[in-house]
Amino acid sequence: MTETKAVKSEQTRALIVVTALRLFRERGYEATTMRAIAKEAGVSVGNAYYYFGSKEELIQAYYDELQDEHAAACRAVLAAEKDFAPRLLGVLKARVDTMVPYHEFAGKFFKFAAEPTSPLNPFSAESGPARDSAVAIYREVVDGSDLKIDKEFRKELPELLWLYSMGVVLYWVHDSSPGCRKTYLLVERTVPLVNRMVSMSRIPGFKSVTRELVDIIRDVRA
Repeated sequence: MTETKAVKSEQTRALIVVTALRLFRERGYEATTMRAIAKEAGVSVGNAYYYFGSKEELIQAYYDELQDEHAAACRAVLAAEKDFAPRLLGVLKARVDTMVPYHEFAGKFFKFAAEPTSPLNPFSAESGPARDSAVAIYREVVDGSDLKIDKEFRKELPELLWLYSMGVVLYWVHDSSPGCRKTYLLVERTVPLVNRMVSMSRIPGFKSVTRELVDIIRDVRA
């Protein structure tokens, strides 16, 4: 009985998220109320608030779901590849693959996520769990590869790769090419450059630059 109740609860929660995303796309984020979401989902307003305290929490659930989809889509390439560049390329392509179905929504929603003080901002404290999960994937890209780089730089590289991926996401939001073709091209053309720059960190003349970069990252983060 308890297991059946848990399954039904998860189904209701998922239904509310799917309904909310549909209404956000159709009516816009601002114009969509929790009452409207509850009505469309066929649940009471109180029940909707039981699962999600606000529209912001619904978006955080969307972030988490998208992150789970990305993690699953990365499994094959991370299991098959050891070279850093193919691992990074596969993970970034999988990222775009999972985002493409939400492209129209992302374009309308971007102004809210880009607001520095918004909890929906990917750099906000509220977005921390999804951000940590994303960085963890890039840590897996690095740790499971055959990269031979400075250990301190290696510690910081996953977060740098996540920031690079956020640049790709920003480009994707504004990409109007069919099937987001230009975003895939951007990934394919920039991954070799990132690979070369990371590899160059082993060269004696560049080690001091790499260490200075690590210091800057840690000072800014503090």
